Amino acid sequence: MSQVDTDLGTVLEQLDARQQRIVVKVEGYDISLTNLDKTLWPGAPRAKPLTKRDLLRYLTRVSPWLLPHLAGRPMFTTRFPDGVNGKSFYQKHWRPAPPFARTVTIYSSHNEGDSEYLICENLPTLLFLAQMGGLELHPWFSRVDPAPDARGKSRKFSGSEDNLEKSVLNYPDFVIFDLDPYLYSGKEGKGEEPELHRKAFTRTRDLALRIREMLARLGLEIFVKTSGRTGLHLYLPILRRFDYDAARNIAETIGRFALQQWPDEVTLEWAVVRRTGKIFFDYNQNSRGKSLASIFCPRRHPMATISMPVEWDQLESVYPTDFTLRTVPSILEEQGDPWAEILSSKQDLGALLDRSGSR
Repeated sequence: MSQVDTDLGTVLEQLDARQQRIVVKVEGYDISLTNLDKTLWPGAPRAKPLTKRDLLRYLTRVSPWLLPHLAGRPMFTTRFPDGVNGKSFYQKHWRPAPPFARTVTIYSSHNEGDSEYLICENLPTLLFLAQMGGLELHPWFSRVDPAPDARGKSRKFSGSEDNLEKSVLNYPDFVIFDLDPYLYSGKEGKGEEPELHRKAFTRTRDLALRIREMLARLGLEIFVKTSGRTGLHLYLPILRRFDYDAARNIAETIGRFALQQWPDEVTLEWAVVRRTGKIFFDYNQNSRGKSLASIFCPRRHPMATISMPVEWDQLESVYPTDFTLRTVPSILEEQGDPWAEILSSKQDLGALLDRSGSR
């Protein structure tokens, strides 16, 4: 058993203490945890509710796979202090941050000044966020660290919008395609978003497979994960030679081509009422400061579904509720992370565009 495994086992043993309030020792830090049996997810028929203790145990078990995907990325969290049936809010800025958490100062045009963003790179920070009711983790698509493919780009993120735009944080690792079905089951209340159901997910999956095939003809490889709710997230890893504006333009171009190819399936409409019956291809997530729920991130579904990466040959046989707080740790322990090498699979869009232009 490795030292990491031993340390995680010790944390899990501490979390098994039946008290409502405990102080756990993690990587040399004392972290106070309270209300451990508070229900965060109500469960579903034949499924028991899940508590803050369950969330803490989940994050501890998956941390070896989750933390590498958060490393170097500013992030915000969606906090649900009273569980997924209560009110929620985003928290982007932390001051003061706990001593074990890495932070970075970034200029915010919204706040008209500099703000502190959290970077979650260790287990103490994960457990701190869970204690604060931070169920959903939203890392940026760009990183503060230039190595290995953005050497020479500035690491000055504060002081002005111009500094931020010239910095490495303006150059994402991915182009993102967010496929969100607006196919209703008929059980939704007035004004509610579409619920998860098999017909909608099947159509979304089929569209994702067609987009994959379309991009493969260009020599591009994309990765897929469930959103943990109704849709799918597609990630195209790229060398950091394009800024967010260029990444968004590329995503929009692909989205408009998909709309041209499959007009009965795809919509780019911003008005929700005009999306009904189609799958919304959201390219606008490719913006600095925006994000999707992280890989292995818990979601708001009553069954505590997880945003889970899958192999393409698995996609036709899985359903989002296969991946929950209860099931994902064992899946990872048995099968590993399908996205473990995603940053080693970056593609040179510049070279592709140069070849296309020459042709």
